[in-house]
Amino acid sequence: MDKPSMPASAPAPAPAPPTPPIPLAALLSEPELGLRQLAGPSAEGDPPPVLHWVHTSEMADPFPYLLGGELLLSAGVLLKDPDVYVSRIVQAGAAALGFGLAPVYDTVPRGLVEACDRHGLPLLEVPPPTPFTAVARAVWRLMEQARHRELRRVTEAQQGLASAAARRDPVPAVLKQLASRLGGRAVLMARDGTELHTAGRAPGTGEALRRLTEVVTRAAPGAPSSASDAHAGVHLAAYALGGGQGLALGLATPSREPGDRTIAGVGVVLLSLLTAPRPGADAAGRDAALVRLLLGAAPADAARLLGADRWTVVRARGDAAAPFAAAALGAALGSALIDPDAGAGVGVGDRGGDGDGDGDVRILLPADREPAAQPGWTLGVSAPASLTDLRAADAQAARALHRAIAARTPVVRHREPGLTSLVPSEEAAAYARTLLAPLAGSPALTDTLRTWLSLHGNWDRTAAALAVHRNTVRQRIARCTQLLDADLSDPDVRMELWFALRQAV
Repeated sequence: MDKPSMPASAPAPAPAPPTPPIPLAALLSEPELGLRQLAGPSAEGDPPPVLHWVHTSEMADPFPYLLGGELLLSAGVLLKDPDVYVSRIVQAGAAALGFGLAPVYDTVPRGLVEACDRHGLPLLEVPPPTPFTAVARAVWRLMEQARHRELRRVTEAQQGLASAAARRDPVPAVLKQLASRLGGRAVLMARDGTELHTAGRAPGTGEALRRLTEVVTRAAPGAPSSASDAHAGVHLAAYALGGGQGLALGLATPSREPGDRTIAGVGVVLLSLLTAPRPGADAAGRDAALVRLLLGAAPADAARLLGADRWTVVRARGDAAAPFAAAALGAALGSALIDPDAGAGVGVGDRGGDGDGDGDVRILLPADREPAAQPGWTLGVSAPASLTDLRAADAQAARALHRAIAARTPVVRHREPGLTSLVPSEEAAAYARTLLAPLAGSPALTDTLRTWLSLHGNWDRTAAALAVHRNTVRQRIARCTQLLDADLSDPDVRMELWFALRQAV
């Protein structure tokens, strides 16, 4: 019988991942495996034991090699003290133990059965005709089926929520869909805890859900955008809505499935968009201004219709492919002027054809709005600019985004010049053109030099910011050294180049 021993190495035990688990009962019901439960909690218990994956090991102490949630398969080659062995498996978070008969044992040791009962670990007998590979294959097949069912459930929920959002009274319709799809209660709450709309039932959770929503709606720096808790066996979750209205979505559900967070996320996005203020006159003026710009009107004429003279460009990188992600980000920042796929940064230069910047979201904000960090996004923010200077502001935002990615910082703002403002702009621009003339034909070299200097000559962070290999950075900087005929290790030279590059926006 094929019972391979393949101990895998891993770091310290961690919680089981949010993948669709399979009930232990489903594996026991596979007739061709012939598995039999000998000890531990019933596979039909409440809650029923579930499996997240399967692992085979003949180690005397498999604890260091378990992540949690496994069905551990073993033939007991090095089994000496069943109680210690089982206690270590339970401590590592394994979900169940499958013990193979032959070639070491003809029957499952009585001490192992008693230890599993004592520690509450389900123990399965694997008969001699069944190889461990067949058990593993069955687990993966059942998990794949569960994954497809969960994906289908999430897709159907997304479609139902999108249809609800298009109805005459969309907010109650979306809440009703959420309550139905999640099997619980969905509430739209104001900052003071008032229930504005509600759907579904979850008795006895009203006050607990109200307290939880206060956590995400309080106007305090660093307040979380979501929170979760449990009350009387019911799972509670609260999500702050974008749009600056202080609203929150509260959910109370009897269970929490892997796809529930995705479904709730779609609901949060839709409710953020549906509840965000949209004054009709302002929207009409904005649309008219955009049409006039497309038809060639002067930016100064369109600015009056847009309602702001100064604007800030925000470049954002995150999971822009997720449903409604760009719209949700715009709602959170308080703007409907969104380009969901801005592409490579304006003026950033050649990226070697790797598409760097593709998928960036670009948002236009009135200059009096301060963009805050958003979960799951990295933001680059320009200096305030007029409509005629938005191209330069977009380049500033793109460079700020690259610095934010390299520094692993949620938000980086373009820094205005300090001492450089003391030099007349015409003279500074002429000086920059002269000094940087050898690089004029290569935007890639110019941008690499600018990024490298801004990151204090750090090769790895520059490579990360430009999404190129560090050797490419070294080659480009070496080429800059040759063309400029300058010693880039000299701080005076670096200062002069940085001054010139700041003028070449």
